[in-house]
Amino acid sequence: MPAAERPGSGYGDDGRAETETERLDRNWNSLMQELRVVQTGVQLLTGFLLTLPFQARFTTLSQPMRWLYLGVVAASIGATVCLIAPVAAHRMLFRRHRIAKVVIAAHRYALAGLGLLGLALTGVAFLIFDTVAGAVPASVVGTVAACLFVWVWLVHPWRQRPEHQP
Repeated sequence: MPAAERPGSGYGDDGRAETETERLDRNWNSLMQELRVVQTGVQLLTGFLLTLPFQARFTTLSQPMRWLYLGVVAASIGATVCLIAPVAAHRMLFRRHRIAKVVIAAHRYALAGLGLLGLALTGVAFLIFDTVAGAVPASVVGTVAACLFVWVWLVHPWRQRPEHQP
């Protein structure tokens, strides 16, 4: 193995010639690009959900559906907080040489935010179908949505990982 490709020589596991700091910067930039994709959507969803109690038809929701609505709002707010948290963490630790900790924390916040977003979207689908079509279609759509999120956001990416990773 050439000296330049040995571990600790500036080459990452993927063969990129970069220092640890360059790798962290690349990871941070990649994560920020990913978060930009979901932040606007989750913020719009949360804003929409926060206006629902002020609509005339909201009073017709059954008590269980109101509790589900509150759970959906909580998940959406939690997703918003988690998906914006990396920016706050970066700002608080800016120029303090903590980029490794920021990248690790941002990764975890992003995963938590995506999980909460999946819960919120599943709950929204259930609420809408329950209100428009009834409990049976809502149960079917809610179950399908939950399975779709688990498959597309968790199982499929997990199966793409190399076997040598935990």
